Amino acid sequence: MQRWNRPSVVTFSSTGRRVEEATGQPFLREGALPEGFVYDTTPACLAVTAARQLDPDRAWELVGLIQRAFYSEGRDVTRPSLLAELAEQAGLSRQAFADEFESKERQAATAADFAWAQDLGIAGFPTLLAERNGQLALLTNGYQPLSSLSPLLGRWLERAASA
Repeated sequence: MQRWNRPSVVTFSSTGRRVEEATGQPFLREGALPEGFVYDTTPACLAVTAARQLDPDRAWELVGLIQRAFYSEGRDVTRPSLLAELAEQAGLSRQAFADEFESKERQAATAADFAWAQDLGIAGFPTLLAERNGQLALLTNGYQPLSSLSPLLGRWLERAASA
């Protein structure tokens, strides 16, 4: 599968502190991951695609578990065995998840998700999209506090109502 993202060595110095301050969510501290750890989001994305195929409602729970495992607990979410453990915690069958995770169909679906995101211009996360009449609009790339999002959403809703 061709990867959309580029695996990278993770360092958190001031970035982690800024994310924690902005969101109030606990975030990894420097040294929480092994030296030279290469963070590749493809396995986590593939896990979500597999979960979405098995039970779309459980996929959202898995997203939260993956984020907590990595960002708060410093666990290696590039490991399929950890992703299977988290999927089981989300209420999915470990074996069914493993089968989906390893399937060519899920790899293709994940690649399609990457292409879709690229086509929409998504370059950062979290990203906020708005939908109207089947059309998507990219509102933000990257974290924005509610105080910044609220006026933006208000303008979008006003335009949508008058269109």
